[in-house]
Amino acid sequence: MTGISSPPDLVLVGHVARDVLPDGGWRLGGAVAFAGLAALRLGLRVGIVTSAPPDLAAALRVTLPAAELVIVPSAEATCFENVYRGGARTQRLRSRAAPLGGEAVPKAWQSAPLVMLAPIAQEVAPELIERFPRSLLAATGQGWLRTWDAGGHVTMGSFAVPDTLLPRLDLLTISAEDIATAPVDLLAAWSRAIALVAVTRGAEGADVYHHGLGPRRAEACVAHEVDPTGAGDVFAVALLVALWRGGTPDTAAQFACQVAALAVEAPGLDAVPTREAMLARYPELAGSPLLG
Repeated sequence: MTGISSPPDLVLVGHVARDVLPDGGWRLGGAVAFAGLAALRLGLRVGIVTSAPPDLAAALRVTLPAAELVIVPSAEATCFENVYRGGARTQRLRSRAAPLGGEAVPKAWQSAPLVMLAPIAQEVAPELIERFPRSLLAATGQGWLRTWDAGGHVTMGSFAVPDTLLPRLDLLTISAEDIATAPVDLLAAWSRAIALVAVTRGAEGADVYHHGLGPRRAEACVAHEVDPTGAGDVFAVALLVALWRGGTPDTAAQFACQVAALAVEAPGLDAVPTREAMLARYPELAGSPLLG
């Protein structure tokens, strides 16, 4: 734990992951890795609270050298196998790192202006949110919806973002695939409780529900898809940052779609776009306060 005398602009909480590749190797993954790298490239100071064994922690430090890290020691890594067929993903959870509670958050970080809870395997304790009484609070819901059987085969089945979180959140993002079999009134219930809910729809863009109203569509941007892993996490953090920088729900969601489109065009974290790549693809962003 170093360099934590003052709060970063954004605190991310969740597991980094060891994502298994078809050849048996692995690469760094997890929502906090994708969102953290995107936030750094959007000009934010980033702090990450996670849990990992030494080799995965080292990979995170190498990949995000400018981020401040709090790493809860763990003998195991959260490890996923991801298989994509016909645009759909199947997953197996091989192992899981130590859970994350409020005691992992440095006191100095509890006044950070932005916080994103980004669980990937039900690892973020709901009461952790109480450590951030004055922050703009966002969450990616996928990690609370995931369940898995004894063999680690992952399904989306609980549809239960913890009730204690809902009234505290300012933003919730989720993918349409994750809630495809959810009760029909789920989105309506979430949007009544949370100021802004965004549902990503891949090549169809995203739907935004603002104070229970919607959906309003943010159109997808042209992209040459190579690997969609992490694009939803990039979308989520870009949306949060754009809102913080004064964007409306509509303009912030459209900006997030632009950033996320670039995030599918290379494998894994290599796709997270730099500022230069964003401006090359979208020259109209030059001077935009959303880009910073």
